[in-house]
Amino acid sequence: MKLYKKLFAMLVLPMLFFACKKDEHHIGQVLDKSEIKYSITQDLNADAGGNTVILKNLTPQSLSMWDYQTGTSTRMTDTVRFAFAGDYVIKFSAVTGGTVVKMDSLVVKVTQDNLNYVNDPLWTALSGGVGNEKEWILDEDGIYFNGPLTYWGVNIGWLKAGNSWQDGVFPTGCYGGDCWTWGPGLTDIYPNLMINGDHGVMTFGLKGTAAFKAVKLMENGITQNGTYYLNVGAKILTINNASILRGYKPAKNGITGISNWTTYKILSLDENTMQLGVIRDRDVDGEGAAMITYNFISKKFAEEYVPPVTGPDEGFDPTFKTGELLNMLTGTGSGRLWKLDAAGNPIDWIGKGKGWTKSHADSRDWGWNDSWDAVAADSWILFNKLGGQKYTRSQNGILSNGTFTINESTNEVSLVGNLLIQNPGNWMSPVKPTFKVVKAFPGKEATKGIWFGTDYNAEKDEWFSFHYIL
Repeated sequence: MKLYKKLFAMLVLPMLFFACKKDEHHIGQVLDKSEIKYSITQDLNADAGGNTVILKNLTPQSLSMWDYQTGTSTRMTDTVRFAFAGDYVIKFSAVTGGTVVKMDSLVVKVTQDNLNYVNDPLWTALSGGVGNEKEWILDEDGIYFNGPLTYWGVNIGWLKAGNSWQDGVFPTGCYGGDCWTWGPGLTDIYPNLMINGDHGVMTFGLKGTAAFKAVKLMENGITQNGTYYLNVGAKILTINNASILRGYKPAKNGITGISNWTTYKILSLDENTMQLGVIRDRDVDGEGAAMITYNFISKKFAEEYVPPVTGPDEGFDPTFKTGELLNMLTGTGSGRLWKLDAAGNPIDWIGKGKGWTKSHADSRDWGWNDSWDAVAADSWILFNKLGGQKYTRSQNGILSNGTFTINESTNEVSLVGNLLIQNPGNWMSPVKPTFKVVKAFPGKEATKGIWFGTDYNAEKDEWFSFHYIL
């Protein structure tokens, strides 16, 4: 009905404007019910059971308002396909002369199931398949996603097909000019954006009809029952007479900032996970349009989920025997030459003992970039212990020498009068002569290298680290 009211306003307001400008203009004649022409036809050639129904508004200069029980439409001509046998009530209204003229409803009888209309893998992923139903919950604890909410630009769609995003970082999903994403963590979501707690369960079923049910514990415990339709080609989910679990606070353009809770963009959908997007179209607090995506996991997936064994990465905060760190850095001969792991995984943010990057691509452009590639190609540092603990650093072919010290109690190495390899002007360049061996692999340094932590964030218990290899 919200959609109909909008369309009604779009039709009526311009006519009222011109009526005010010139007396001879008016909003037009209101047609009598007997003058409204339309047809509802079952295509028995397409389906012997009458599953395919063709809707036609035959009244010129009128606006269509169809309600066919499993969905709605405003098209002059539309085709509806019912998968299940049964009686379906179809209602038609026409907007003429600024007035909605309601016609008598018509019941179409579908005598056979045609499950071809609901046998796509997406229908099965959503509902469990014909004869089944499937329960979904918000990913409140960040089991699979980063949390229950993600923010996107309004031109993003199905993330498994499409064109490259503007910045080229994400390979698919962008269909226009407004492509961006922000995934707030749980500490941002609670309590700022959502109420923390159990938001309830929503169920998609295919037992004789496409039935939807939502038990909304965070919306005064209400239960909503409706129907739904999945447009596989357009990746659009329509829910009639109900809405998804949302639990989004009214403030900050939450529920009050979204006018359409009937139509949802499907960003992703598989057996265990689903992302449904709604457009924040009401600019309540000046933040502009955006797509709010709700991240769901199946209830079964959540119940069977076993948290991964948590613990620090291999080699984190290593323990060395006396002199072992020195031998690792220098070797036993004339020294060891170390270079940045430019082709592999050169930088990482190692938080609470665990890193997140797997390669240079994970932080490409905003972290590791072409300028660092150029530096790494022609820079190295050599540690040796012949005649004292000495180093030689080659920075883009310019050599500098000095001595270094090791604090074995803290695994810290200090370069006297110099810094680790630099990328002048880049925010990641080390600024302190002392760095910490954050991760090391005694006896395996030839294949695994060593991680030098150059900056520490106490609030996050996080080391910014460079990976050096022999």
